[in-house]
Amino acid sequence: MRQDRFAAGIALVLVTVLSWGATFPVGKAAVAGIDPFWLAAIRYGVTVLAFAAILAAVEGRGAFGFEGRFAAAAVIGVVGFGGFNTLAFIGLQYSKAEHVALINALQAPITALAQWAWRGVRPANVTLACMAVAFVGVFFVATHGDPAAALAGGSLVGDLLALAAAVCWVVYSLGVVRFAGFSAIRYMTLTCIPGAAALFAFALAATALGAVVPDAVALRAHGWEVAYLIVVTSIVGVLCWIAGIQRVGPLNAALLANLVPIVAFAIGIALGTPFDAFEIGGAALVIGALVANNLLLRRRRAPA
Repeated sequence: MRQDRFAAGIALVLVTVLSWGATFPVGKAAVAGIDPFWLAAIRYGVTVLAFAAILAAVEGRGAFGFEGRFAAAAVIGVVGFGGFNTLAFIGLQYSKAEHVALINALQAPITALAQWAWRGVRPANVTLACMAVAFVGVFFVATHGDPAAALAGGSLVGDLLALAAAVCWVVYSLGVVRFAGFSAIRYMTLTCIPGAAALFAFALAATALGAVVPDAVALRAHGWEVAYLIVVTSIVGVLCWIAGIQRVGPLNAALLANLVPIVAFAIGIALGTPFDAFEIGGAALVIGALVANNLLLRRRRAPA
């Protein structure tokens, strides 16, 4: 029975990995026609309704109480859902989808650095070494070996925005400690409510300032991409991730999550996207460092 549970958990996490790996190429196609502000707002405007329906069905209406933590939920939701989605989609306008996927995979080492700065929990030396290798790999991917040329072409700006987006989601992930006793779906729903509201506020403000123009025709033209980002990525992918972690544990899930950028690169290759040696080599460094760190952590935590 335990083996069946573990196998089911692996399958659930792999569904998430595949869905999230395709998110960035699909998002890249979507922002070609839809403004990032409105794309993010529409995505989570619908997603939050799905989260709310699931929470009501599973835990009842009483689960919508913030228990005096609305301010914390608002800040975390605005930074997490608002900051991550807006910055990631804008970054996709300037950079390759594969770059954004790879940079997004840096959340684990960024979290370790944040824990060190916030709580004084210094990572192990081997973790610091793996982190250094990962960041070197991202440097190669982002600059193609020539920082000046990458900055002039705009791709480096997109990669930096993607890095900022990853930091936003790390803040969101660390915010869960403020909501001890809340289930994963309750935490996500109560933070997604203010996050979605912030995304619509961003979109309306950008429209009022003339920075963006809503385009219903483009929205219909990219309807399948929007549907994918909402249904497959934000709803199915997230629910499978939560259910998968419960069955296989966070270390195993994190190890499989390193496949997300590989999926993105595989899709890029299939679509004929050209990659230079710096991109391929840098991606290998990042993924190799993250996998090595996960395996070393697993070894350190194994019973003697």
